[in-house]
Amino acid sequence: MISELGFDIPFDWKVFNLVDVASEEKRSIISGPFGSSISSKFFIDEGIPVIRGSNLSVDIKKFNEEGFVFISREKAEELKAWALSGDIVFTAAGTLGQINIIPESSKFSEYIISNKQLRVRLNEKLVVPMFAYYWLKNKPMVSHIINQNTGSTVPLINLTILKKLPIALPRINEQKQIVNILESLDDKIELNDAINKNLEEMAQAIFKRWFVDFEFPNENGEPFKSSGGEFEESELGLIPKGWRVGTLSDLGEVVGGATPSKSKEEYYTTWGIPWITPKDMSINKNKYISRGQIDITEEGFKSSSTRIVPKGTVLFSSRAPIGYIAVSKNEVTTNQGFKSLIPFEHIGSEFLYYVLKFNTETIENRASGSTFKEISGSEMKRVPVIIPPFYVIEQFNIIVEPIGKMVEKCESESDSLIQLRDSLLPKLMSGEIRAPLKQEYSYSQMFELPMAAEKKAQYSTT
Repeated sequence: MISELGFDIPFDWKVFNLVDVASEEKRSIISGPFGSSISSKFFIDEGIPVIRGSNLSVDIKKFNEEGFVFISREKAEELKAWALSGDIVFTAAGTLGQINIIPESSKFSEYIISNKQLRVRLNEKLVVPMFAYYWLKNKPMVSHIINQNTGSTVPLINLTILKKLPIALPRINEQKQIVNILESLDDKIELNDAINKNLEEMAQAIFKRWFVDFEFPNENGEPFKSSGGEFEESELGLIPKGWRVGTLSDLGEVVGGATPSKSKEEYYTTWGIPWITPKDMSINKNKYISRGQIDITEEGFKSSSTRIVPKGTVLFSSRAPIGYIAVSKNEVTTNQGFKSLIPFEHIGSEFLYYVLKFNTETIENRASGSTFKEISGSEMKRVPVIIPPFYVIEQFNIIVEPIGKMVEKCESESDSLIQLRDSLLPKLMSGEIRAPLKQEYSYSQMFELPMAAEKKAQYSTT
């Protein structure tokens, strides 16, 4: 039993502290350099990438290799806060529970951790690094790490806390089997994400080519602008002849949302009328959304001015921040942080989605407010847009709607896989579900490679 985590482990698993399974090399567990040693004045355009909190996640997600800052090799050699593939990096100051493993396929061969990170390098004779990563991302373990906070204003953990973190280990071959199960799910989720990224880039490229570059196919199937298509002046510049400048209210009905009283618990439920907030969309990055983290009851719905919008409504966050966009997969309601658009029948969700995406900067520039910027419903309706003839929109939708359906299918599959992984993870990590083994080993072969004689004697059951 790991009492601080609240669950039992199988008799043939053993509990260690993280320091016990760290690499035998010096500096196997380190903290980042002092802040003044790695401040922005040392950042350069290319060099050794610095891992910061934005590269890590509280969720089980791939290591984020975007948004790096860099320092020179000379500076990195001075700091000695190296991180390599297979290393596990923790946020030590700020959002505790942000943990990632640097994958073997990482973009760079070496990194430096920032002043707000900790790094552990593991002894792979004792523990499979991916097993340790999944163990650390298990909810009881994340909660345990968060509860070790020593900070007063900013949450903090330190090397002493990190070294004492408990880790329960089955034999090596069982660790590998557990990793195989979980990684197969994560690999499929990652593949779906990559497919959707490509599909989304394709759809955006088509929209830009047709409605920004005006290279939509003419009556002969040739690109309009390149084939000498005729243009005319408008308040938004030159547009194809026969097109016009209108407003968002010409494309769909603008609808706001509202929040039932937070003091009334009976207004909220885990399964009722879907109710979505901008925070939900910051967590759920899907293009298509069905519900938020919490629903509202019939009483909550009737008590507020929010309204139910139909499937296919394009949700647009209108404040804090402006610009989250998604398409509703079913009837939903939203809070007041949205100015959603119900597309008119001849417009369609896909076309309207990309109109909003390509006009987000224009919308944000029309927002106002001292505490935070917000665009009102009346101002949203007046946002100017270029409106093509309906037959051009129809042609676009014929091409792009199947792409949208493929994206939605991949997102739904990934959501199901995430639920499966998240339900399996605690069961596999507690031994409630045992991974099938291809070959049985005696307990004395738990680590497959010889341990020091005293440790072997200590943990042997024979």
